[in-house]
Amino acid sequence: MHHFLFGIYPYIALTVLIFGSIARYETEPFTWKSSSSQLLRRRQLIIGSVLFHVGVLVIFFGHLGGLLTPIWIFDAVGISHGAKQLLAVIAGGVAGVMALAGGGMLFHRRWTDPRIRRTSSFADIGILALLLAQLVLGVGTIFVSLQHLDGHEMTKFMAWAQGIFTFDGQAASYIEDVALVFKLHLFLGLTIFLLFPFTRLVHMLSVPLRYLWRPGYQIVRSRRKTVTKTPAE
Repeated sequence: MHHFLFGIYPYIALTVLIFGSIARYETEPFTWKSSSSQLLRRRQLIIGSVLFHVGVLVIFFGHLGGLLTPIWIFDAVGISHGAKQLLAVIAGGVAGVMALAGGGMLFHRRWTDPRIRRTSSFADIGILALLLAQLVLGVGTIFVSLQHLDGHEMTKFMAWAQGIFTFDGQAASYIEDVALVFKLHLFLGLTIFLLFPFTRLVHMLSVPLRYLWRPGYQIVRSRRKTVTKTPAE
């Protein structure tokens, strides 16, 4: 079971993530969004959204860089495993608490306000609940990590993640003896990847970068009181 969950399931989750997202974009492009409820309780939305999104982005890129950067690079620049572990605990802890607080506000807003709840689908509430559970597990791993400040435990997850992307058949064995909370955290994270294409999370892939270089424009309303008909009309 361990080999399936951490040696095979990651490929299932990543395959569904990639091809499911492509399929949804091609077949249902108008659902590729995160429906806004800004007009309903706007203040709580703004505070919760900022805390949640900033925290999640820091966590995501921290995990991405921390897990997939080869160990020899940290060694080459003189960053010890212990220093990296301490940085991960501090930065991840702060970002995790921020995301958890913001996500809690968003969940409370969506769950308790009758108007917002009527505009929310089961998937909207369900994926937010899973993200909150994942954040709770992530914060929970900090207490275990504090017992391994030498960084040795962290290198196991780096070897596992890099083993998955290099198709190492022994990748699952690298984390076989880690604490249960870490395994639950990894499994739920992979499950969120699996569900990603079928939820509002797809809007994360639609960062409007083109607005950074798009030329400006001005909308001008016509002052004509009557509509001029063209010959074709």
